[in-house]
Amino acid sequence: MRGGNLSAMPDWPHLVAFSLAALVLIVIPGPSVLFSVGRALALGRRGGVLSVVGNAVGLIPLIVAVAVGLGAIIVQSVLLFTIIKVVGATYLVYLGAQAIRHRHRNGAALLEGAAVSRSRRRLLGEGFIVGLTNPKTIAFFVAVLPQFVVASAGPAWLQMLVFGFIFFALAVISDSAWAIAAGSARDWFAKSPSRIANLGAVGGVMMIGLGGTLAFAGVTA
Repeated sequence: MRGGNLSAMPDWPHLVAFSLAALVLIVIPGPSVLFSVGRALALGRRGGVLSVVGNAVGLIPLIVAVAVGLGAIIVQSVLLFTIIKVVGATYLVYLGAQAIRHRHRNGAALLEGAAVSRSRRRLLGEGFIVGLTNPKTIAFFVAVLPQFVVASAGPAWLQMLVFGFIFFALAVISDSAWAIAAGSARDWFAKSPSRIANLGAVGGVMMIGLGGTLAFAGVTA
């Protein structure tokens, strides 16, 4: 009866085990952490946190895709996976270059107490594209989510959705903490125009480096 009940959920041992595994992956600095820190250094706490939220929302289509079986098709298709990887890496390099290019303007805005001239929608959208095209996340979901599915606990797709949204929640909390910490450090450096401009450039370099790293990431996790 449990196998056909859509309200059935994974048992607590599996939920806890997955949460711990996800937390280890999320807390250890990786692509999402580097992106969050880089954005916060370049744009401040507001830009960093909104980028984190957008990045996490970009995970939702990936979670759904893996739950319904499309994730495995993407990973197994070298061409499709490579296209997604290159698009995401190129976009990260673009964001990093923009951060370096506008580092003086962004720094001046911070010194004047003004918000960096980017709308909330744009910041969320930029983060969303990065999250959606992160090849490491796609490969992780495909490789790991099915490992925690229990046949007697209900439909596999529903269990993977539950695990995916646990990952989503943990990612928002952890990456936001990194972004807030980096943004606070940026505010402290803001007493000097040259230092804050240099810090913005550091954030840009981090994003460019991350884009280059992801571009050469393997197809498998």
